Amino acid sequence: MKKRVLLGALFACAAAAVAATAFAGSTKSSITPLPSSSCGKLQYGGSGSPQLIVASDLPLQGANRALTTEMNKAIAYMLGQQGWKAGKYTVGFQACDDSTAQKGSWDSSKCTSNANAYAQNSDVAGVIGTFNSGCAKLEIPIANRAAKGPLGMVSPSNTYPGLTVKYAGSAPGEPNVYYPTGKRNYARVVWTDQFQGAADAIFAKSKMHLKSVYILTDKETYGNGIASIFKTKAAALGIKVKGTQGWDPNATSYESLANAVKSSGAQGVFLGGIVCLNGGKVIKDLRAVLGAKFPMLMPDGFTPFSATGQTSGNTSNGAYISYPGIPVKSLKGAGAKFVAGFTKVNGKKLPDPYTAYAAQAAQVLLGAIAKSDGTRGDVSSKLFNLKVTNGILGNFSINANGDTTLGTVTFGQMSGQNAKFIGLILPPSKFALG
Repeated sequence: MKKRVLLGALFACAAAAVAATAFAGSTKSSITPLPSSSCGKLQYGGSGSPQLIVASDLPLQGANRALTTEMNKAIAYMLGQQGWKAGKYTVGFQACDDSTAQKGSWDSSKCTSNANAYAQNSDVAGVIGTFNSGCAKLEIPIANRAAKGPLGMVSPSNTYPGLTVKYAGSAPGEPNVYYPTGKRNYARVVWTDQFQGAADAIFAKSKMHLKSVYILTDKETYGNGIASIFKTKAAALGIKVKGTQGWDPNATSYESLANAVKSSGAQGVFLGGIVCLNGGKVIKDLRAVLGAKFPMLMPDGFTPFSATGQTSGNTSNGAYISYPGIPVKSLKGAGAKFVAGFTKVNGKKLPDPYTAYAAQAAQVLLGAIAKSDGTRGDVSSKLFNLKVTNGILGNFSINANGDTTLGTVTFGQMSGQNAKFIGLILPPSKFALG
């Protein structure tokens, strides 16, 4: 039987009360906060003391900092909307950093140490994260073996398919290797790259009218995954792949890569990777060699748009970018209420698309806690075969694998530090999964 969660009621609290509590500081309680070496102060704005902790696990340093900081604000906002409660349980929040200043992105040692801290602290009821799929590979198995668990995780942004399903590009043992206990503990509210990669290929053919393409990747889990899927789907649509190369995030010049693209005769380039791994410099050097109007397509790893615009010196102008879901200004019902209310608190015209996903992940996790008996294992079990009605992202389900039925992919065109809406693509499941 599917569990039904009515999320529209989460917006019952008044905006004024939310503004007063959403960003409260630390509080004294009987629970043990997570270590300050990776996590911020325990936030709690409710009555009494928190009984449980919800942690977020995001990279808070580097090019994505503005986005991930806003995502944490949205999580705290959602807790404030519920009076810092999930059902009968009072819940505090800690924002944890899985990045380092030196790398400017997620770091494997930080991901591992964070996951161990969550697993060892019995007050942690669940985790909202990770942001990057490579980090998720490290954290999920640790959380899966947590005492009195497994410890539930809900990601707002991981799109690598192998975390939940076996597919054509899966690494050996995926996805079972991430679940040593045999029980699932990881869910996500974002569609996987099987669908985004398929949508990118459809867009490259039908909207960009490309007959050939060159593919570049940052060689990380997400970058390699989306690049591989795009390559397969583009070829299936008759787009000739002229070449595939990886870029070194520590390189100071990508002129040789740009020349390889030029000499191949490709009509466009696809960038499979994330902006904080020197993606902006890659764009700069491609533009310097190929010209300001050379067709370029990037997946959601190049969000937030502001980071891509800034790090590329706005040479990303004209490039197309895809990201799961629909634009935040198009959200309806509870989603529209979230955008309006959070915008007042956040002081920014519109939240980033992934901020809405963070809020949705918080809704799902808090809903699971509310339906549980308060133990980690029960919280985790409530994340699956779940039907969400009037959620921030609309009506959808999370299946037994932990994957969402949300499916639309949005396309925009970069202009300065934003992206102009171009259109939506819903790739047929038969094409995406075939």
